[in-house]
Amino acid sequence: MPNVIVRLASLAVAAAACARPSAPTFVPTAGWVEQTSGVTTSLRGVSAVSARVAWASGARNTVLRTSDGGVTWERHPVPGADSLDFRSVRGVDERTAFVASAGDGAAGQARIYRTTDGGATWTLVLADTTKGAFFDALAFWDASHGLAVSDPVGGRFLIIATDDGGRTWRHATTMPAATDGEGAFAAGGAALGVGPAGAAWFATGGPNGARVYRSTDGGRAWSATDVPLGSRGASVGLFGVAFRDARTGVAVGGDYTKAREDAQYVVRSTDGGATWSPAPLSSASTGFWSGLADVRGARPAFVAVGGAGTMASTDDGATWTRVDTTELNGVSFSPDGAGWAVGPRGRIVRWRR
Repeated sequence: MPNVIVRLASLAVAAAACARPSAPTFVPTAGWVEQTSGVTTSLRGVSAVSARVAWASGARNTVLRTSDGGVTWERHPVPGADSLDFRSVRGVDERTAFVASAGDGAAGQARIYRTTDGGATWTLVLADTTKGAFFDALAFWDASHGLAVSDPVGGRFLIIATDDGGRTWRHATTMPAATDGEGAFAAGGAALGVGPAGAAWFATGGPNGARVYRSTDGGRAWSATDVPLGSRGASVGLFGVAFRDARTGVAVGGDYTKAREDAQYVVRSTDGGATWSPAPLSSASTGFWSGLADVRGARPAFVAVGGAGTMASTDDGATWTRVDTTELNGVSFSPDGAGWAVGPRGRIVRWRR
């Protein structure tokens, strides 16, 4: 009898395993398929929720949503926000999303909105009118817990966090002083990333070099680490940071005035962002990279996009494959492996599966 029970249990486990959907396998050379966005404005924000639902955002109050895998994209503008540039969007489920506008708070341009009905209506959840406030990126752990990063105000980066879906916001309690001219880049929404157990990171640049800031307590306290890039300048730095777990991360960047520069701006961390080292030199990873995403699944990967095109890595950033040279701004992959990227003149592409 015990042997029969063991065999039956084994068969049950095997049947359950067969019933579960297999983890997506990432193919680094699959490439992009062009989709029709219906707009011509520059798109910088993108957030993939599932294989069916994704969000995109950009200049002049552009907010787009697809619910059919990108076959069609619908506009969902925010009322009264025609002058705003939504450079960051984060969809936290198929109906809920947040958008942040990049612009001076004193001019009424530093705002965050939320929708809970797929973009049919929007609620203003934060308007920071502080001079110098300028939202570079948004990131969310779930529908309730999220962060936004702003350029320095009063000599320190402004980090705000919500624990109730944007109803209230708190400021970081510990933040190192910013260096002269240091800032985050509102380029492809990748300057800020979150990880497990309240971990978060944001990347910066400027004339005094690049840094990555990290928090392990939901954005309350932060520390900063200098990152070796080999080049400095007002237009140079790290533009994107992403971690696939609490310890393994990649950051990318460059000089946004030199999209196809023959220089490499890719660094890696294996200790949660406490230290960083340059990736091995490769012609596949040279140029300017503004967007970065981690891809979950049977074959974890990182995908970076920018003025130099698209590159992908399946060994935690040690080596990269150049996928194409189409200019893009931001990239995002959903938990089920569906990926989208956005770029200038309304460009939207979907990762071929």
